[in-house]
Amino acid sequence: MTDYGQETGGRVKGITIIKPIVYGNVARYFGKKREEDGHTHQWTVYLKPYKNEDMSTYVKKVSFKLHDSYPNSTRVLTKPPYEVTETGWGEFEIIIKIYLNDPSERPVTVYHLLKLFQSETDIMLGKKSLVSESYDELVFNDPTFMMQQLLNGTRSLSIGAYKHDTDFEEKKEKSLVKIENAKRKIRYEIGELTERLKQKKLTIQNLKDEITKLDAPNVETTMVESLT
Repeated sequence: MTDYGQETGGRVKGITIIKPIVYGNVARYFGKKREEDGHTHQWTVYLKPYKNEDMSTYVKKVSFKLHDSYPNSTRVLTKPPYEVTETGWGEFEIIIKIYLNDPSERPVTVYHLLKLFQSETDIMLGKKSLVSESYDELVFNDPTFMMQQLLNGTRSLSIGAYKHDTDFEEKKEKSLVKIENAKRKIRYEIGELTERLKQKKLTIQNLKDEITKLDAPNVETTMVESLT
């Protein structure tokens, strides 16, 4: 999550605006290595809004920093779609930098590991594209008046249906279920450990009581012997 609002001058206090984003890549295997360069995949890396809205309302440009082996390794897009298509044979980290239309706001940087390979048969054979994408949020705390207007003035990106390759709502629900299961497991384990600790303390106390009982006759015998 990216947080804004470090400066105070000219900002609208008590306002928080969240813009969900999706970034990632889609890749398809050629079926074999290309003879001229050994490349095996065509891929597209992208940044797009989670909701159906035109990000150019508040985004000035987006840069994608590819591996240095690519000519012109930093690609800059000034309007949607914010995406770069290339070919290659290896996976590497791509730096995505988002520049905003309000110059008083700092650029935002996210990182995506380009993914080309997966064990699914259809993907390995090139019959199906691989998709690797992530959900994130741009959080604007106390935005400037200008930025507030830009963020609230977005228009629809497309007229038709708008969806992502990844069902993030389903992914969210599954993650919540996993979290709840993990919480239950942790609570159970804490209960088990608490009970074991209680038993250990009880055992220790019983041993102390036994030792005290064993020491008591010895003290009496010693006292009698000393008197005689």
